[in-house]
Amino acid sequence: MGIALVFSVSFILQINFAVSLFLIALIAYLKFSYPDLNKKSYNLLNLTLLFVIILVLAFIIVRKGWSVFLIPFAIIPMLATVLFEEMPISLLIALGSAVTVASIAGTNFYLAVLFLISGILSTILLWQVRRRNAIIRAGLIIGIVQAITLLFLERFKISNFSAYITLFLNGIASSVIAVGILPVFEYLFNTVTNISLLELADFNNPILQRLMMEAPGTYHHSLVVGNLSEAACQATGAHALLARIGAYYHDIGKLSKPEYFSENQDIAVSKHDTLSPTMSKMVIMNHVKEGMELAKKQKLNWKLVDFIQQHHGKSLVYYFYRRALENLESEQQILEEGFRYPGPKPNTKETAIVLLADSVEAATRTLKEPTPVNIEDLVHKVINNKFIDGQLDECDLTLKDLEMIAVVFSRILGGIYHSRITYP
Repeated sequence: MGIALVFSVSFILQINFAVSLFLIALIAYLKFSYPDLNKKSYNLLNLTLLFVIILVLAFIIVRKGWSVFLIPFAIIPMLATVLFEEMPISLLIALGSAVTVASIAGTNFYLAVLFLISGILSTILLWQVRRRNAIIRAGLIIGIVQAITLLFLERFKISNFSAYITLFLNGIASSVIAVGILPVFEYLFNTVTNISLLELADFNNPILQRLMMEAPGTYHHSLVVGNLSEAACQATGAHALLARIGAYYHDIGKLSKPEYFSENQDIAVSKHDTLSPTMSKMVIMNHVKEGMELAKKQKLNWKLVDFIQQHHGKSLVYYFYRRALENLESEQQILEEGFRYPGPKPNTKETAIVLLADSVEAATRTLKEPTPVNIEDLVHKVINNKFIDGQLDECDLTLKDLEMIAVVFSRILGGIYHSRITYP
């Protein structure tokens, strides 16, 4: 009993030391290599939780006297890769976990090598994964590689056949468990994975169904903005899938009053004809607030809410601002700030690209002659105006990125709005 107590206390001290060491190494690595991740410091706590989970599992298995090959090591790098989409961080947690688990198992160098190979392979196979069945397929490959790795490490000892089978099944079991618990960790870490994003892209989603039926113009506009954003993100190295899905949902606030937005109106009649410019801008600007409330009601992830909140930044509602100036009487004063969206400005590449795509697509619809040259000039004009207005000040887009975005937008919009021959 006394020996068991000493062993338990020793293990607790070992856990505390390992976790502390891991945290220090991770913080130092992120600080010097990824300074932009400072805003996401909560990831440190989440990664540490994954780290502790594998340590506890390893301790239980070793304490029970079971085979160390039953430790489902691949689960941790699998979850880290899918949840955080940062390959260096996934590789780092794989390295730290492999060394620590091997230490718990009796400072087994070969076990550390085996688990490290498993972790690296998990990260590579699941990088930017979009399908759940891809995780199962990765588990099958990892199981085979684990068995082959052990075969080499033990110099082809065929007599240890049960260990090879255990490692093969270990890889498959790890992937099955990872698929099952992934939604739990998405909820705990308040994040959204590529897999969940694709589920949100299903046009049978109630919100998208409502857009299609109640605001068809907005629905079509959102699809085009999504395509523009995805292509621009691919050109600039941003998260293309996140931008596309964010664009699908960025205008859901228009569902509250779809008839007040030009894309859903009859060309000959406008609801704003009977409203004052001040009232009109309030209706227009309110779709951001309405969108956030609908997103909260539908429990959309905060990453998608960012697109709803930031897709206009602090832009000026120029049309109604001009109308207000035209109707201005001598004793009145119209402040530009009163006709600007409340913001905030886009703080990521993805939200900034959706802002640009949203503005460019809407502006292109107003062209009487949408020739490639006219579209290209308009795209550059809109992007330059947003840049000069300071709407891109808080994101990481460079001038080179903006030029690439303009080229992508011009090409796609030119293909959408090109002239057609007159059929008899």
